[in-house]
Amino acid sequence: MFKPVIHTAIAAAVAALLSACGTIGPDFKAPQAVETAAWRHAPATQANDTARLPADWWTVFGDQALNTLEQRALHDNPNVRAAAQRLVQAQAQLGVVRAGQLPSVNVQAGVSNSRTSAETSQGLALGHRSIEGNNYSAGVGFSWELDLWGRVRRIVEAADAQALAAQDDRDGVLLMLSSQVATTYWQLRGLDAELAILRNALATRRESQELIEARFNAGLSNELDVSRTRIERANAEADLHEAQRQRNTLEHALAVLVGASPSAPVVAASQDAALPQPPAIPVGLPASLLGQRPDLAGSVANLQAFNAQVGVARGAFYPALSLTGNYGYASENLRNLAQGSARQFSFGPLALSLPIFDAGRNRANLKLAQARYDEAVANHEARLLTALREVEDALSDVQQRQQQGEVQSQAQQAAARALLVAQARYDRGVSTYLDVTDAQRSTLAADRAAAQIRTQRLLAAVSVARALGGGWTQGAAEATIAKAGN
Repeated sequence: MFKPVIHTAIAAAVAALLSACGTIGPDFKAPQAVETAAWRHAPATQANDTARLPADWWTVFGDQALNTLEQRALHDNPNVRAAAQRLVQAQAQLGVVRAGQLPSVNVQAGVSNSRTSAETSQGLALGHRSIEGNNYSAGVGFSWELDLWGRVRRIVEAADAQALAAQDDRDGVLLMLSSQVATTYWQLRGLDAELAILRNALATRRESQELIEARFNAGLSNELDVSRTRIERANAEADLHEAQRQRNTLEHALAVLVGASPSAPVVAASQDAALPQPPAIPVGLPASLLGQRPDLAGSVANLQAFNAQVGVARGAFYPALSLTGNYGYASENLRNLAQGSARQFSFGPLALSLPIFDAGRNRANLKLAQARYDEAVANHEARLLTALREVEDALSDVQQRQQQGEVQSQAQQAAARALLVAQARYDRGVSTYLDVTDAQRSTLAADRAAAQIRTQRLLAAVSVARALGGGWTQGAAEATIAKAGN
């Protein structure tokens, strides 16, 4: 009765011994880190390898409205849920593949009724009689592919890497979404600042129009000055409507990002023309970029998966060994099913399959797997170069926007002074109202340009944070399944 168990134990021991011989295919080696010593456009004071953003990177702006929008987006955006379900699928596929490393055991039970023909050779041997009756059976069967060369282990390695890549893809979606929310939010706040400037300009234009019309009615001005004030007032009002249209479009986009209906306002309008100063973003060193961006980490995981697939393709050239067996009881009468005489078992076959001729199929599959791995290497190198360019572009924007803002503030002050002088000269009758009109246009353009540059500085800070990975760190794939399912 214990012989099948002994045979199974012996087979398992032999399989474990043979499996320890090694694993086919090349072992994966992660790509080397970036050799660049420092960022070209980063401040020298930030050349610190340990410098990095917090996980909730948007909190460095210190804006509570932005923090609330980010949390809403990460919780309610449909793309986040879709990415989470892709991770769940990859985790489930990993579980399916891992099951191939262990024996498959199943319980079998059945009942049948049969009758043999009396006209067959067997029936004639029994005296021209047939055999009929019930048959009852119950037992356990198992099958197991003995992973002698590590082919199954390579399959599991590939599935594990693909699950990790799916996790990185999910994290990449979160990073992209959070940067889109921050970008749209600061664009909207920039338009709020422009709207405040335009409202003040419109109020000034209306006062000027009323004053010039009063002077015209008193015979102290001419109709040309009245027309100019009306033109400037209408232009300011048209600019105000255009800025409001742009703000409405951004608010609709922001609502979709946070998973809300565009018909419902998601952020209140600000009446303040002031914008905050952009925060200092800790940039670290280029060598740390591989561990700070989910797309690069996912690219490395894909490399590992393709490398394991090369091992799987090599495994097709080696023998495959499988073991099956069953143990149970069979009887014509149900009451005798548990009797020792009803016991039956089989051990085997221990089947060996060795490819001899396949018309070059295995060799072509190996070549295909190797080409896919080489393509993945090239794609990873391209992604790495793109990531380096994105960081340098963002750092350059921060640097140049700061200098642009300093120069623009000078233009803003000069324009304000020119308006005061032009208004004073007109009041004294030294110049025409055309000088005042030109000065008003210059002042409005300088104020709007200053607000736009302040907005661009905030957007450049967002770009730096996104290009650096936004404080992302890679976690274990198995530890994220519960979070992904929420």
